Amino acid sequence: MKKYTVGLGLLLALAGCSSTKDTHNATLTEKNGYVLSKGERSVAKNNRIRFLVLHYTALDQQQSLEVLTQSDLVSANYLIADQPQSHKGLPIALQLVDDHDRAWHAGVSQWKNRSNLNDTSLGIEIVNAGWDKDTGKLLGEPYNERQIELLISLSRDLIEKYDIQPTDVVGHSDIAPGRKIDPGPFFPWQRLAEAGIGAWPDEQLTNDYLARFELAPPTMLQVAKALEVYGYGYLDEQMDDVVRAFQMRFHPQSVTGVVDIKTAAILFSLVDKYYGKQKAVDILLPPNVAAVG
Repeated sequence: MKKYTVGLGLLLALAGCSSTKDTHNATLTEKNGYVLSKGERSVAKNNRIRFLVLHYTALDQQQSLEVLTQSDLVSANYLIADQPQSHKGLPIALQLVDDHDRAWHAGVSQWKNRSNLNDTSLGIEIVNAGWDKDTGKLLGEPYNERQIELLISLSRDLIEKYDIQPTDVVGHSDIAPGRKIDPGPFFPWQRLAEAGIGAWPDEQLTNDYLARFELAPPTMLQVAKALEVYGYGYLDEQMDDVVRAFQMRFHPQSVTGVVDIKTAAILFSLVDKYYGKQKAVDILLPPNVAAVG
């Protein structure tokens, strides 16, 4: 394969056209029976990758690697070992599927206005045994410091490269509530958010909504709308599972599936912080009352 550069004016002249863009260059690549030009590029496009999905493997390191590399049913873009190896003093993340390829990590899933998130996301698997949803206890060791440091570094690069928004960094449980419970309530979401990865509620905003809801809590219809605005789907099918997924992410001290006022306050503070105060106000308006201004 040969690559070479010619003036765009010459290229168009060869095609029977003319142009005044003689100062532009077009890179031509010889293919099998034709020449490909990338001299003119469209501005009407976006990234395939919009979401970053975090998982745990529920397996040990060897089993995780075997399943994610040899199974024809599941894969992930990246794997973070329980004890990452080092190269020149830096921890190694394993890339199992290239970013531009579609890894099979999300399954049946929904977030915001998207479903089947394998099409629009990258998946990072973290080696960890997980937790027991019946007892609420860890099944193995907590996520360790080397894993989290590596995850922060890797996620920062991906977020910057693909312009992934804070509310679009999600757990598997967020996009498949009830069906999946990883990365679980022991995952350090707050620490990641403090490092610039993902969303986290503002403490003062949460306290403000908590004081308001102690006097007049929101209805379940308003809670459902706020969950939908934030990004959650499947509300018509499994509201309890969606609430439980939200609590695993933002209120891990109370993973019950029941909307208490603390859960509601956290939810509305997130809508306020990431989608604007007016959006939260509109959701809380009584029926048939329109916002003014």
